[in-house]
Amino acid sequence: MKFTLGKQERLKSRKLIEKLYIEGNSIKTFPFRMVFLQVKHTSDFPVQAGFSVPKRNFKNAVDRNRLKRLMREVYRLQKEIVYTNADIPYIFMISYIGKEEFPYTELYTKMEKLLNKFVLELKKNR
Repeated sequence: MKFTLGKQERLKSRKLIEKLYIEGNSIKTFPFRMVFLQVKHTSDFPVQAGFSVPKRNFKNAVDRNRLKRLMREVYRLQKEIVYTNADIPYIFMISYIGKEEFPYTELYTKMEKLLNKFVLELKKNR
């Protein structure tokens, strides 16, 4: 498996994002919140992921962009947790709900917990 996060793997469709927030389920592992939905998408990959950081908590765009970059990186390195267990296509949005920035190592472990929690939800819903 390649540890890349290409354009096909990112959630960009406005229609899918709207549908995700209307119909999706959510799980939390502080400082992350994941909203996910099982839906057919145009990508060849089993999962499309989006990342967001609220302007309310981080006023400077520089801070928001840095957090999104860190989130994408920790997801990219651990996405095989989801890819090995998702046999039907999913979309999800991972939001940063913390008020302050955490160090990279802590974000890495929290993302791992979140992805494992998502896999448990997949197995529970089968």
